[in-house]
Order: sequence, then C-alpha cells, then structure tokens
Amino acid sequence: MKKIEVVAGIILNQNKILCVQRPKNKYDYISEKFEFPGGKLEEGETKEAALKREIFEELNISVKIKSFFITVFHQYPDFELTMHSFLCEVESKDLTLNEHIACEWLSRNDLKRLDWAAADVPIVNKLVNNG
Repeated sequence: MKKIEVVAGIILNQNKILCVQRPKNKYDYISEKFEFPGGKLEEGETKEAALKREIFEELNISVKIKSFFITVFHQYPDFELTMHSFLCEVESKDLTLNEHIACEWLSRNDLKRLDWAAADVPIVNKLVNNG
C-alpha cells in the first residue's frame, strides 16, 4: 500500500482556526471534506520548511510556526497517511484559495460542525478537548 507523509498547519488568528475544504476528488472519502492546510514533504526538506512552502502555495500566506502539535497515522482504503501537524500563527486572515473550494475561521468549539477528512479528526478532537 502507498505510504504518504505530509505536514499540516493549524493556523490561528485571534483565537480562530483556519479550516479549508478540499475540492472534488477521485477518492469519495476525502472529496469536499475539510482539512488543515498543508501537503507532502519534498526530498531533503524539513517538516517546517515543507509546511511553510505548502501553506504559501495553497493560500498565499506566510505562517509563523509556533510548536509541534500531533502526528496522526491513518489508513485510508487506498493509501497510508502519516500527518505531522503544527500550531501556526498568521497576522491577517487575508488569503487566496489556490487549491481549496472554501474556508472558514472557527473557534475550537465550532470545529466539530464541519465534515472533516478522517485523518484530520484526531487533530480536531485534541483541539476541542484540550483547549
């Protein structure tokens, strides 16, 4: 089975967290689901460098990485995902959706009302339960 290693940013601004919605996908189980932005590491790249690059490519924003949050291991039907997430900050909520179809800035308590990709659910749960 294909193994994919990615990074994800939990982006905060004024106690709100950025949630982005994936476009339609060939895999129904992640199509149009919400996720934390990020993407695949390139060869020789650190997790932090990959996260900054991916966030800039996807959203045209620069993040300040504050700390590591959690690593999630999730097995989808077609691939295994290892996702390293980091708490990040941005100075402004201004962004451009280059790959996603929608975004929302939500408080921790509102995160569970979205339809999340399965691999992102452990991150949501930790954010909601640990404040």
